[in-house]
Amino acid sequence: MFNFSRKDTEFFDLFVENAKYFHLGAVLLDDVIKDPNKALERIDEILGLESKADEVNERIMEKLNLSFITPLDREDIYMIARELDNGVDLLQGTLQRIIMSRAGHATHKCPMLTNWIVESTNELVKAFKLLSDIKKNQREILDACAKVREYESKADMVYREEVGILYDDATRDPANRTIHLIKWKNILEDLEDTQDHCNKLGNILRGGVMKYA
Repeated sequence: MFNFSRKDTEFFDLFVENAKYFHLGAVLLDDVIKDPNKALERIDEILGLESKADEVNERIMEKLNLSFITPLDREDIYMIARELDNGVDLLQGTLQRIIMSRAGHATHKCPMLTNWIVESTNELVKAFKLLSDIKKNQREILDACAKVREYESKADMVYREEVGILYDDATRDPANRTIHLIKWKNILEDLEDTQDHCNKLGNILRGGVMKYA
């Protein structure tokens, strides 16, 4: 029943698999932000990714329950699995909001935000691929996390700028712009939350380097 092997890499392989789903979901959302006509086409794809991510998370939980010795502390494995799964959920929720609100074309700099999420999730995939040999790869993991932190800092500034522009537009033309403000303020907040979540995962990885390397 129990797995006693310290060299078991399946947990790490499953982390990478879900990190890839997070990245693929970011690519789909970025595609919709650049072309809102693709929203209905992409929703089925991102729902499929969410389902696959849930399945991977279940496999991690099942393996965690059956493993007597684990390569990382049990609470760390649980936290990583949960937060990777939450990342895909955030992307799916954002796309659902775009569809439900009939959001239309994005704000001017919104594609920058989704592009940074794509880049951040790509860096997370790189970092998770290196996690199975954390002592050897600690520098590369920290470098990937630093890039995610840089994207998060840039996204904060653009988010505040875009929300400010939305309020300015609504003030000048409240009859026509208020609904646009409500729709896109919520979507921008979703994107900001997703970028923050990338940074949260980066912080977890940095903590892992400090703990295990």
